[in-house]
Amino acid sequence: MLFSVVFQQWLEAADSRAELFCYLKDQVPQIFCLKKESSPQEEEELMQSRLLYPLECFLFGEAPQEGLEKLKQGSSSSQLCGRVFKEGETVYSCRDCAIDPTCVLCMDCFQDSVHKSHRYKMHASSGGGFCDCGDVEAWKIGPCCSKHDPGASTAMETDECVLEPEIYERAERLFRILLHYVTDFLVWEENLELSAELQPRTKDNAYYCVLYNDEHHSYDHVIYTLQRSVNCDQADAQTHTGRRAVKRGTLRSCQQAKDLIRHISLQPLRVEILHAAVMAHQTFVLRLGPWFQKIISYSVGFRQAFCQVALEANIDRDQPCLISRLMLHDGRMYKGARKIVHELIFCSMLMETEFKRLFAIEFTKHYKQLQKDFIIDDHDRSISITALSVQIFTVPTLARQLIEEGNVIKVIVGTVMDLLREHLDDNNRFFFLGYNSDKFARIQVIFHDLRYILISKPSIWTEELRREFIEGFKAFLGLLRCMQGMEEVKRQFGQHIAVEPEWEAGFSLQIQLRHILAMFQDWCSSDDEILQLAFEECHKALMQCNNQPFHREATDYYMCKHILHVRPYKVSQEPVSIHLPISRLLAGLYVLLVKVFLRLLQESFDRTQLAEHPLRCVVLAAQVSAEMWRRNGLSLVSQVYYYQDVKCRDEMYDKDILMLQVGTASKMDPNHFLMLVLLRFELFDYFNGSCSSKDQVSNTSTIIQKKKLYCLCLVFPGERYVPGVSQVTKEDVTMREVIHLLCIEPMAHSSLVKGLPENESHETGLETVITKVATFKKPGVSGHGLYGLKKERLVEFNPFFYHYSRSQHSKAEESQKKRRTQEGNDKALRPPVPPAFCLAFSSIVRLLCCDIIIHVLRRVLQRAAEDRSTHWTEAMIQRALHLIGQALLEEKTQLEHSTVEEVTFDFSLKARKHGKSVFLLLSKIKAVPSLEAQNDMVKWVLQMFEIVKCLREKSSPTASMSMDTTNAQDKEKAERKRKAEAAKLHRQKIMAQMSAMQKNFIESNKMLYENMPESGTQGEPVTSTERELCVAIGPHRGSSPAGREVLTCILCQEEQEVVAQAPAMVLTACVQRSTVLTQCRGKIPTNRADGTSYPLFMPPELAVGTHTGSCGHVMHATCWQKYFEAVQNMTRNRLHAELIIDLENGEYLCPLCKSLCNTVVPLIPFETLTFNYENAEIIGQHLTLPRWIQIISARIKGLKSHTSLNSMLVVVFRRKFSDSIAEMLVVCATTVHRVGLQTAPNELCPHVPIMAWNTCAFTIQAIENILQEEGKPLFGSLQNRQVGCLMTRQQLSNNACNVSWFRFSLVRHQFLKFLLPGIGRKNSPSLLEVDFFHLLVGLVLSIPALYQEEAVDLQPSAVSSAYNHLHILHLVTMAHILLHNQTGQESTSPGCNGNKCSLSRGKLCSLLIPDVSGSSVAERVNRGIEPFLRCAALFFSCLTGVHPPEELSITSQGQMEALCSYLALPSNVFQLFQDHRDTVTPLMQRYSIYPRRRNRLIDLPEDYSALLNQASHFQCPKSTDDDRKHPTLCLFCGAMLCSQSSCCLSQLDGEDVGACTAHAATCGAGVGMFLRIRECEIVLMASKTRGSTYPAPYLDDYGETDPHLGRGNPLHLCPERYKKLNQLWQQHCILEEIARSLEVVNVMFAFEWQML
Repeated sequence: MLFSVVFQQWLEAADSRAELFCYLKDQVPQIFCLKKESSPQEEEELMQSRLLYPLECFLFGEAPQEGLEKLKQGSSSSQLCGRVFKEGETVYSCRDCAIDPTCVLCMDCFQDSVHKSHRYKMHASSGGGFCDCGDVEAWKIGPCCSKHDPGASTAMETDECVLEPEIYERAERLFRILLHYVTDFLVWEENLELSAELQPRTKDNAYYCVLYNDEHHSYDHVIYTLQRSVNCDQADAQTHTGRRAVKRGTLRSCQQAKDLIRHISLQPLRVEILHAAVMAHQTFVLRLGPWFQKIISYSVGFRQAFCQVALEANIDRDQPCLISRLMLHDGRMYKGARKIVHELIFCSMLMETEFKRLFAIEFTKHYKQLQKDFIIDDHDRSISITALSVQIFTVPTLARQLIEEGNVIKVIVGTVMDLLREHLDDNNRFFFLGYNSDKFARIQVIFHDLRYILISKPSIWTEELRREFIEGFKAFLGLLRCMQGMEEVKRQFGQHIAVEPEWEAGFSLQIQLRHILAMFQDWCSSDDEILQLAFEECHKALMQCNNQPFHREATDYYMCKHILHVRPYKVSQEPVSIHLPISRLLAGLYVLLVKVFLRLLQESFDRTQLAEHPLRCVVLAAQVSAEMWRRNGLSLVSQVYYYQDVKCRDEMYDKDILMLQVGTASKMDPNHFLMLVLLRFELFDYFNGSCSSKDQVSNTSTIIQKKKLYCLCLVFPGERYVPGVSQVTKEDVTMREVIHLLCIEPMAHSSLVKGLPENESHETGLETVITKVATFKKPGVSGHGLYGLKKERLVEFNPFFYHYSRSQHSKAEESQKKRRTQEGNDKALRPPVPPAFCLAFSSIVRLLCCDIIIHVLRRVLQRAAEDRSTHWTEAMIQRALHLIGQALLEEKTQLEHSTVEEVTFDFSLKARKHGKSVFLLLSKIKAVPSLEAQNDMVKWVLQMFEIVKCLREKSSPTASMSMDTTNAQDKEKAERKRKAEAAKLHRQKIMAQMSAMQKNFIESNKMLYENMPESGTQGEPVTSTERELCVAIGPHRGSSPAGREVLTCILCQEEQEVVAQAPAMVLTACVQRSTVLTQCRGKIPTNRADGTSYPLFMPPELAVGTHTGSCGHVMHATCWQKYFEAVQNMTRNRLHAELIIDLENGEYLCPLCKSLCNTVVPLIPFETLTFNYENAEIIGQHLTLPRWIQIISARIKGLKSHTSLNSMLVVVFRRKFSDSIAEMLVVCATTVHRVGLQTAPNELCPHVPIMAWNTCAFTIQAIENILQEEGKPLFGSLQNRQVGCLMTRQQLSNNACNVSWFRFSLVRHQFLKFLLPGIGRKNSPSLLEVDFFHLLVGLVLSIPALYQEEAVDLQPSAVSSAYNHLHILHLVTMAHILLHNQTGQESTSPGCNGNKCSLSRGKLCSLLIPDVSGSSVAERVNRGIEPFLRCAALFFSCLTGVHPPEELSITSQGQMEALCSYLALPSNVFQLFQDHRDTVTPLMQRYSIYPRRRNRLIDLPEDYSALLNQASHFQCPKSTDDDRKHPTLCLFCGAMLCSQSSCCLSQLDGEDVGACTAHAATCGAGVGMFLRIRECEIVLMASKTRGSTYPAPYLDDYGETDPHLGRGNPLHLCPERYKKLNQLWQQHCILEEIARSLEVVNVMFAFEWQML
């Protein structure tokens, strides 16, 4: 009721502003500046009820709920999405439909749009942009998703205002008051006072010391400063981010805190003292920002009213409008306030077409000042108001309006010039010595705005647009004029340069201007008038440049009766610059203009003069390649590298070549042009014969320059793939680039993209041509897909392709020669047939037949024919032959398309003239031994001479030539055939010698071969008698293999037989905790006080097991100890060695394969037992299951009465081993105990043997699991390392109790009491809490302890052991069958206890009698117990050494019968209950269990966009801010975590760790496998300090991964790679993979994996 009165007073008041301010000055301080701090929730409730609710009542004129309902009835949803992106949020751009790359969609709009089926890219937003869904100017088709589709027009229209006039008037009035209020407090300065309207009635001496965070100071520095200045603890200091009040008190106390904070650091933090009332109003202003957004979203009318108020002119003409005030103060606002202002602009002015135009005009008006503020700002561009330029300048219609009305091109270029003016030298050229790299990087960002403006060229030109564009172009030429000839270099003589000059800044400018230069040319090409004006202005600007002038008068030069009158200039002695942007821009404009104004261009200027500076650049690059400038340091080498690199070459090197072609195509005599080239290369005297042998003849640099000269001569007439120079398209150009890249080697898509230049839209055009020139080979489980060149495209290969680097040229040449050899062809790499020149450039071919080129070729060939090796190299001859072939191809082409009289190209005629003609010299060099590799090319050139001659004479090739060619081919074929026959005879001779040696050996050692079976009987099937012996346990147990085992130490390479009393041989091994088989992920077993829990009993959930793996490499124990000591000594001095191996935990890398290990397992010789089958039959008649149970029970009771419960006995060795083997047994067993229980080493602990048994059982289960998962046979697919590990692990477990203290009471308390009636069950767990296979292993390995007496070494006989194993297996198997079946019948859950889950005895018996059991029950039981039987088969195979049946080594299907046969079980396992009904009936009430599922990594979606969508909706459970999060997915359980964030830190073992590390401790026993969704990479973790990255299993259409979404292509799940990841986990190779990865990568700065 009170608030109704308040807003009624506001409505009726003549001055609403005064009334509103009067209310705010009372309420705001009460809510936000109370001395007793209220909770954020209470503060929010008070603000809503006492401040925002009255404002909404005033706005609607009634209760907000009622007004909003009425408003919704007449409003419609907006066509524009306008979702503002947060930093790191995934955005999508359609490559087919987007007008430019800046047009993006949010996740929700993309999923509901037509672009999902198009070619799209995805990347992480830097923040600050918004979704372009609904903007028809951003998309060619499909501008709206299904949610924002208006269902009608194709043009975006401004929504009509549907507000009632009264509401609109109130909204405008309220927005005007509040927006002024917001603006005043956001631009508040420290020394300002509150206005009279907001002055509190009583001014308290209450102030706040406010700290503003920035990007210059680190978090640690701020925390340290606060701890020292305001005496807060570290936890409180960590919460002070952004803008926070760090102290409240009197003015004096706050001033003291401010002074202390500012004096602690050299670069002071920004600190202000604000009155409590001011602080309260500023806090409320921040809350008004989201409230404005909410109100604006209700109606278009509210949005228009807000825009109207924000953009209306100020009454005071000297003051800008409100939004301009906020923009101009943006650089001084803190981060939180900036975000609010930017979001207000996004949801208001940028959503309305007309107001967006007005805002753009205001933005352009203040553009220069905004950029200057940004340069001195310390925040990133993403939170600067200047980042809004992309939302304005990329709109085509808006960009053209800004050019016409505000000449935005001139404004942007003028801003750059003002900011770079300090770097101009006396010649008005840039010189960036000592520049500020951070400031310069911010200046370069301004070029993005120029690119945005030019991103869409106009289709219609108006006079105003022409005039303003030319003005902007002139301003741009002014910038280029300052770059033309900048940073000149001069060759250093004598002493090496002292300080490397700055060069990065100049090339950074060039890279930024690369696309802008192309876009200006594109704009000019769209209008003939603009093109002509731009060319004239560019030519005028070039003529005004005074860089690199001539210092001497023109001189005459003579060669081959030709005279050249030119000014002398030597690149090696005069200053030269690599920066010639105006010359290169002029070359580009010339090619565009030549089609229209060819005659005008030919008569208007001297093109040869324009080619002078580009020629100097080409010569400079050649001389640097020849190492003539080595004393100038690496800076010049780097410049030349980038000059020809793909990032810069299209606007540098390529344009220089183009300008030289322009000069070649001029009226200038080609002889004179070549003489000029020779002069600039400083080779004129050499080819003119006036160079003495003492000068440059043998100089290596001269030889390299000659190579470059020949290359340049090849480039001028040969490189025609430029639209406008010859009849080619951009697609043809891209196709040629791809062909030459693939001629080097097959390449991945990403490698091809990197080798191609990008346009302004970051497109290379590869997709349009790749299928025409290449075939795709899909990748396997590793690597990436590769493109290989189609065979029919090989004829287009040019070995001297001008974009090849030196290494690429060598690789391509070698690859193609190798290919031609394999195909049986000659090695001649012929020049391809080039396309025809356009008319304007057709005179370039004259260069190939002029007198100078003939003279140069003759000079080089003559010296090669004379074999004067100091004057030539094979590479020079190779280029000369290519040049001759190119000229002959040109002549042949012209002769084929014209009559002989019309053809003026006469290279072949000139090459045959004179006594020492080129033609005769070619014949001579065939005999030069050092040029044998070029013979094929020489032959082809001579054949071309003959073909051209015949074309001129209009005859067919002469018979002699045909005969010579045929004879040569026949000779080559005969030679190849002779060599093949000789090789064949040699192989036959070797095989005969080997056969004779074999026969002699057999004759000498007949005794060894007498008992060997004939070869014909080796493949016969096994008889039934042999099959019966394939039984591992029981009275029919097969025989164990006997034989010597001799192994070689991998360290000393000495052989040794494995003998019990010999020194120990050890196997490298790695023990680790594992959750691969867990059935309750995240649950860690706990120890009970009564000792009946893990590790004594392994729960059936297998929550955490201990796995022991090995790489299978063997060493002497002494060799291993020496190696381990050496590793410890060496590793302690290595940087970040603790990331690879943990020395304190005994880790090391295998000496051979570098697998991670932490222990060794001693090799124990297999004990062969003699087995008496007759005695076994007799004993079996008496030792039935009931009798066996009776004997075992009596034995246990006897032990109980004889031995006290706590007595400790030392068990003597059952078998005598050497001290070395015993020591290694202790080492291995204690390592298993230490790692498995995460406890300190203690070899006397009674859990040591139990942990040895547990790791044996768990390792077998893990191996069986992976074999079943991969569908492999149980025994036939075991790797050698798995077999060795199993055998050794088994022997270790079998002998573990022999080297430690052991409680006999454990035998009674551990196993048998579960299966035997009459033994007490007090404190014993239910079978529901015990894993059956662990139980089986423990029973089998502990049963010999019942035969031990004090000081007496008694062992069960072989027959006793066989029956012990048989009865134990039968009991455990029956328990497993019974409990599995019960679970299937009643769906027992894992959490129920034994009493509640048990069935009645009668029901159980009736279920399990064979004659009443159905086929479905039998099938279910077989399926349920098969994993158990497979594990048991592996266990007994290693224990007894009996070979398994052949069926278990061939297939993984239908193994039940073979398993039962091998384990001495009936084929119908239900027969066990029939045979032992009376025995098992008392036990039935106690049995209960559930089937174990096989674990796999979680299922991932096929499309990676689904994961990104999931991540975009991820909300950190412990944080409410908008800062970027790193959603990370656990691949074990599917949990989504917030990684690398301080909000989710937790304590683990007393240390702060990140969410992933804490999760891995419970989910994977310290091992983790996570998918970082926004980075698209796998993270493997092994502990708190160790981890590594791994490629994600998502590939694009080209078979490549995309870490960090750098390329942004659509990604799809690769099942094979995900299966490999699953195997990596299930085979317990994650630790090994991490160690290998860290061993390869040289870690300089350790990554804090524990914070992940």
